[in-house]
Amino acid sequence: MVQQDCIFCHSPGGEIIWQDDFCRVVLVDDKNYIGFCRVILNKHVKEMTDLTTEERTRLMNVTFVVERVLRDLLQPEKINLASVGNKTPHIHWHVIPRFKSDIHFPETIWSEAQRASSPAKIEQLKELLVSQIASAIGNN
Repeated sequence: MVQQDCIFCHSPGGEIIWQDDFCRVVLVDDKNYIGFCRVILNKHVKEMTDLTTEERTRLMNVTFVVERVLRDLLQPEKINLASVGNKTPHIHWHVIPRFKSDIHFPETIWSEAQRASSPAKIEQLKELLVSQIASAIGNN
């Protein structure tokens, strides 16, 4: 099912680093957050409880693999997992590595900045993230 006004039904939602027929993992282009990924369901569904048990398990397994790869690669202070969807009611999970030095820490990335921004180097990590996430999901 495709929703006409849904951005995730009509665009990837970031740079696709892995996908299959069920969901995709994208790298969000945010200079302040190295490794910020989204796991996006490939069909328009608003709530996790609208999925079957098997679909929920499959989506969360992908989300957890992305979290594990980001933790292993980047060794962040914390990983934030969020599924808000108030503005985009299409199932997607934010997987956000957090560091004490990021501009919002310890608040959420949607809160008021706590310090000045320092440029991130997403390009250096992109290739490594792509191969590690694809490999890890394939081995799951």
